[in-house]
Amino acid sequence: MTSADILNIERPTTDSKLFAHTRWDIVPTLAALFHLAWFIGMYFLFPHVSLWVMLPIGFLYALMVNANINGVSHNFIHNPFFRSDLLNRIFGVIESVACCFSQTYYDVVHMQHHKGNSDRPGDDGETIDWLSIYRHGHDGEAENPWSYIFLSFFRDNPGAIERELRKRGQTELRWGRIELAVFITILVLMAVIVPVRPIHFINWRYMCFFLPSSTWATASATSTATTATTAAIPTSPSPGASAPTAKSTTGPSSTTATTPSITSALRSTGSRWKNSARASPSCKKQEGVRVIKHAHMLGFLDPDLPKRNARGSGPVPTTGRAQA
Repeated sequence: MTSADILNIERPTTDSKLFAHTRWDIVPTLAALFHLAWFIGMYFLFPHVSLWVMLPIGFLYALMVNANINGVSHNFIHNPFFRSDLLNRIFGVIESVACCFSQTYYDVVHMQHHKGNSDRPGDDGETIDWLSIYRHGHDGEAENPWSYIFLSFFRDNPGAIERELRKRGQTELRWGRIELAVFITILVLMAVIVPVRPIHFINWRYMCFFLPSSTWATASATSTATTATTAAIPTSPSPGASAPTAKSTTGPSSTTATTPSITSALRSTGSRWKNSARASPSCKKQEGVRVIKHAHMLGFLDPDLPKRNARGSGPVPTTGRAQA
């Protein structure tokens, strides 16, 4: 099977009146609803249990954010689950609340990533991929993984995201703002109301627990760590093969993304991903595809991670793909 064969695999079809691609999308849908329920449950549970009980619950929530962003939310960008545009919009709001970040904004950032594929800065000092690990590096080298992991969350540029959304039209811009407004409103209500009888106000203890400990910092770090552990050390093309070039993609079938792509049949559109995963090893090697043996968030444990080229030993390839 050649790379062209992989790109031309037919999408599966379904006669479901609810789901657009496959009934298996009920699985990520339920996972997202469970994530939302966990998010709300933490808020109501906090006044009634000790901090030592809440800490592991908050840590699990942070891991859920990582799994959701790299799984459900990511696949929803490429393959909206539902036939109804309204249902897809509502699901986007659900994801925005559960992950504390606009799903539509994430769509823009993620597509910008596909356009640049962790590219190096151009003559203007900017990268196409806003998440590129080379964006804040020096002398053409990747940024230190620790600064990349813990500072990436604070580097989002809402103005740049909105400019890209305007190119898509007012509908996208409006829904992005709706998602932001909904989850910010919910967070403000959580910060103000203590859910006990009688109700108390100014829920500062919960915010001190929720914001720094269990979600924003930890979830952002674990999510971007996944990118750092693979994009910082891309694979080299096979001898005699040209390095793959970066492409702008509109679906999950790209074979040139630098960062990992998950190929779970439950999290994708079924047979298309199965066939891609079964592509011949020689085809994958030619295209610079590296297969991760662990789950996405544990990619740094993969035994086949390529070694970083030593400084001065030659240029480090900027393309290639890690595939789970």
